[in-house]
Amino acid sequence: MKTKTLAISGVLAAIYVVLTLLSGPFAYGWAQFRVSEMMNHLVVYNKKYFPAIIIGVIVANFFSSNGLIDLVFGVAQSVVSLGLIIFIAKFIKNKLLLMAINTVIFGITMSFVAFMLKIIGVLGDANMAFGLAWFYMALGEMAVMSIGMLVMYFLNKRIDLSKAIEK
Repeated sequence: MKTKTLAISGVLAAIYVVLTLLSGPFAYGWAQFRVSEMMNHLVVYNKKYFPAIIIGVIVANFFSSNGLIDLVFGVAQSVVSLGLIIFIAKFIKNKLLLMAINTVIFGITMSFVAFMLKIIGVLGDANMAFGLAWFYMALGEMAVMSIGMLVMYFLNKRIDLSKAIEK
C-alpha cells in the first residue's frame, strides 16, 4: 500500500470514529443514527476506501455500550454490505444508482445488529421486538445514507473521489 493511500485511509478511519462518537447515544442501540455511515458510499467511487471504513467501524465499536460483541456483528455487517456493493459495482456504473442500492443493502443488513441486540438481551424475548429494532435501525441507517448520497455526490463534484485514493 502506498504512503498516500495509507495516510488517507488513516484520516478517513479517524473521521469515521469522530463522527460516530459525535453521534453520541444515537450511534449505538435501537436508533443507529450514525452520521459516519454516510462514508459507506465512498466504496462506490473506489473500493480502496474499504479498509479505511472497516478500521473506522472497528475502532468506533470499541466504544459501544453493547460491549465487544458489537465488534463481531457491527464489523460483519459492514464487511458484508461493502463487499456486496463492491461486487455489484462491477456490473453497474451509475454512481447515484449504486449509492441507492448501497443504502438499501445497509438497511437490510442492519438485521445483523438487531440480532446482536437480541442476543445480548436488549430486546427481551419477543420476536416482535427484533422486527421493530431492525425496522428502526434500518430506517435510521437509510436516512443517514440517503443524506450521505447527496453529500458524496456534491463532494465528488469538488474532489474526484475515484482518484483521491490510488486505484
